[in-house]
Amino acid sequence: MTHRSTSGISAAILDLLLPHHRTTGPSPGGVVAFPHQLRRIAGFVRAGEPVVFTLPGFPCKSPNPAKVLGHLPDQGERLSLGFLNTLCEEIERIHPPGARVIICSDGHVFGDLIRVPDDHIDAYADALGHLIQEAGLHRLSVFDLRDVLGDLPHGAKRARVHQGYAPTLEELRAEVRSEGHTLALYRGITRFLVEDTADFTGTRSALQRECRQRAYGVIQRSRAWGELIAEHHPRAVRLSIHPQPVGAPKFGIRLLDAPDVWTTPWHSAALRRADGTWTLLPRTRARQLGRLVHRHGRPSHYEQG
Repeated sequence: MTHRSTSGISAAILDLLLPHHRTTGPSPGGVVAFPHQLRRIAGFVRAGEPVVFTLPGFPCKSPNPAKVLGHLPDQGERLSLGFLNTLCEEIERIHPPGARVIICSDGHVFGDLIRVPDDHIDAYADALGHLIQEAGLHRLSVFDLRDVLGDLPHGAKRARVHQGYAPTLEELRAEVRSEGHTLALYRGITRFLVEDTADFTGTRSALQRECRQRAYGVIQRSRAWGELIAEHHPRAVRLSIHPQPVGAPKFGIRLLDAPDVWTTPWHSAALRRADGTWTLLPRTRARQLGRLVHRHGRPSHYEQG
């Protein structure tokens, strides 16, 4: 394949992702602002192979019942997985070998810090796999700590990942002080931890303090998980469910429409609006706007009208 056709196909593939780019800053015009992603995509195009994307996320549902319908995946995850699979199908029209997304389910990596029981995390990841099979989403697969460390106890797995790959607390604190993007991430995760703590008995300021401390741990483990994924999938194009600066090594991707760039299907409930479009909202808000719909005997989403 000529250099021109490789770069042209790679740019066309990236063009399909740009409308879904999730960033905290203004989005620039065109693919030239994303050299990391273009280079990675070109590697697969040149080799005539499917483009491989890794996406850390889909950890487990928020433990706060005001935000979600339960601890298992529901319509929010179903729609998000469908979106990712459709993106791969669209890439196939430009690049016949197609694309695949490896969902790197990270719940066990920081389950202790976000206060979600390990059996809920296993049940969520297993149900995610069933959703993928049930809907015939052949371009998606799930990768989690069980694929890396087998049947070791969850605490031992977390300790091993943290020791082997996490930045030190000092390094991270320095980064939060000096880098706007890391500070935004730290604040976003602190906010989630505060919102997700449903049973705290102390004062609001004590909760804030405790969540700020836990937020550092969550970022440390997330970084460690990212390093471990890169080791297992070294050529993959790295996606992120968090907003990313333009030109960063990771490409932030929006899975579904939501009023807040930080909202994910596992922190919310899906609402089908009267016009047929979908959005993600905290469960208490979605309940005010629509009626609850069950699927396979489980709460699935809300519907307006």
